[in-house]
Amino acid sequence: MAKVAVIFPGQGSQKLGMGAEFYREVPAAKALFDTANRVLGYDLAKLCFEGPEDELRQTINTQPALYVTSCAALAALKSRVSIEPFAVAGHSVGEYAAIYASGALGFEAGLGLIRRRAELMQTTATQRPGAMAAVLGLDAETAREVCEDAKDAGIVTVANYNCPGQIVISGEKAAVERASELAKEHGAKRVMPLPVSGGFHSPLMVAAGDALYPSLRDAGFANTAIPVVSNVTAEYNRSGADFAPFLTMQVSGSVRWEESMRLLLADGVDTFVELGSGDVLSGLMKRIDKTVRTFSVQDMASLNAAEEYLANIE
Repeated sequence: MAKVAVIFPGQGSQKLGMGAEFYREVPAAKALFDTANRVLGYDLAKLCFEGPEDELRQTINTQPALYVTSCAALAALKSRVSIEPFAVAGHSVGEYAAIYASGALGFEAGLGLIRRRAELMQTTATQRPGAMAAVLGLDAETAREVCEDAKDAGIVTVANYNCPGQIVISGEKAAVERASELAKEHGAKRVMPLPVSGGFHSPLMVAAGDALYPSLRDAGFANTAIPVVSNVTAEYNRSGADFAPFLTMQVSGSVRWEESMRLLLADGVDTFVELGSGDVLSGLMKRIDKTVRTFSVQDMASLNAAEEYLANIE
């Protein structure tokens, strides 16, 4: 019997056309996009499907777009197969879709939080400019040491522990550049600056997290039977009371994705279903453990493939 975890992608996975097939083919998915358009007051569906791409890439639009697309993919999957995941997880902004999937928060409440989060992060990025870079081929301990050694140039820290050999650093531009140089000196295969508007998941974002907290505190998260693996703890959370502080810390804290996935693997999860735009998380999982099954449900063809497998393990 397969043990399934459902996972949701984060910023960087967005692309034009995301969610369009679900919108056309799955009434429950269309209803979510239509609701989002009403709540947000603009045509998010059109932005996801047609662009313009530079607008879709703006944090204030990207985060709601990813959340709604992931929730629509979940609705599409549920329209085909009854699935009770062992646990759910989401990468950065994807954690909100995971919390929705767990039943801890309603769709509209989650969308409201996402909009507030995106606004605060974009505003904070303008007030305290930053940068991010992907570091390939360096272990986690060396990456932390590199950031520590670069702090004479400013704030820099590890933002994402994605998978073996892939770490993202974040902070002030000069410090990220210095850490990037040191990473190469310590054997990194490549260091790639990322096209982002700020130093996300670094101390530069503390003000954004603090400003988000009242909205999170008042959101009314419920306790949930399906555990959510928290980005900041890499542990299971079922307690409604803990979501607000964890999501507050997540804005400026490290995304402990590899640890989160290894927790699931240690508990026997052998099938990972990625719901939303792209297949970034499935790619990371192949670097963490090649033996597990992964499905990236992002259009009708991939939905059919996931359904065919999942329907036979019920």
